Amino acid sequence: MTATNEADKEMATIAGGCFWCIEAVFQMVDGVETVVSGYTGGHTEHPTYEEVCSGSTGHAEAIQIKFDTTKLNYETVLDIFFAYHDPTTLDREGNDVGTQYRSAVFCHDDHQENVVQSVIERLVKESVFRDPIVTEVNRIIQFYEAEDYHQSYYNNNRHHPYCRSIIGPKVMKLHKKHASLLKPDIE
Repeated sequence: MTATNEADKEMATIAGGCFWCIEAVFQMVDGVETVVSGYTGGHTEHPTYEEVCSGSTGHAEAIQIKFDTTKLNYETVLDIFFAYHDPTTLDREGNDVGTQYRSAVFCHDDHQENVVQSVIERLVKESVFRDPIVTEVNRIIQFYEAEDYHQSYYNNNRHHPYCRSIIGPKVMKLHKKHASLLKPDIE
């Protein structure tokens, strides 16, 4: 097997409601090397989970993904992102309500910004969603890693009621809808 170099790596930072949900999905996607849950898009330095949940920091719960561009491209990352959260609800995902649960893409460069705009235009043209897409598109300024207990939350807490009722169906959907994108060792 040929090792890839750092030139073949790209970062993506996305927010789609609770970070536990989208983290669980992306950890199973082939080409994704790391997924880190955290906070971005706010004005407080080094916010805590409690501060972010209060809605006072301006941050969104987000994940930062490092992926191998020889296996996965940014457009596919965005297609998965839009398929596993509701980008048409302002400042909410399901029962989670507040700006910290907003739908947002935090671009790392001009290329990513162009790809995001193109993907959103395609989804609108194809009428994928009945309601307008309200996903924010911003530049990444600072990403703060969340506390350790938030990392790999689904993998570490599969029997927790939230994991079973909210995240579990998203994982099952991934196995059905995007089985070809799963890592080889995922059953």
